[in-house]
Amino acid sequence: MKFKKFKFKKVKSTNNTAIRIIKETNYNLGMVVAETQVNGRGQYGRKWISSKGNLFISFFNQLNEVNLSISAITKINCLLVKKLLSSFTSKKILFKKPNDLLIDKKKISGILQEVIFVRNKKFLITGIGINIKKNPIIRNYPATNLQEVSKKSISKLSVENKLKQLFEKNLSKLYNIR
Repeated sequence: MKFKKFKFKKVKSTNNTAIRIIKETNYNLGMVVAETQVNGRGQYGRKWISSKGNLFISFFNQLNEVNLSISAITKINCLLVKKLLSSFTSKKILFKKPNDLLIDKKKISGILQEVIFVRNKKFLITGIGINIKKNPIIRNYPATNLQEVSKKSISKLSVENKLKQLFEKNLSKLYNIR
């Protein structure tokens, strides 16, 4: 299973762009990557602060008779992102419900999942933001970035490619993607 890559310089949000691609094409499986997002979205309608140099990516796939709850899929996706982050740092990575990953009690990644129905098909959009080079300064919610915790220069493209490989390898097994 291979995700068709849709790459953009600037989007409102990668999830919104994935929804548009699903509605306007016949692609059932893809990934949207953007250099910048001007209106990134987080959980509960919150804004995702999108600093250039960080990763903004949304995977989309048709759900075929999936026997997993969305909360189970969220946990699986968090574990995949945690596995990715672990390849860059030995620091402990914690999962904070419903969809955040923390290092040293600071947010490094967030996931936003949405389910939509188009042409009588059910789709899952999984938006992932990873602070690679910069992190926002948010009162009462400290954040960090991958370069800061690893003390190494990290290529955004290497993070993107590793995440794509993890999703391609694992998701086909988990929910029977054709």
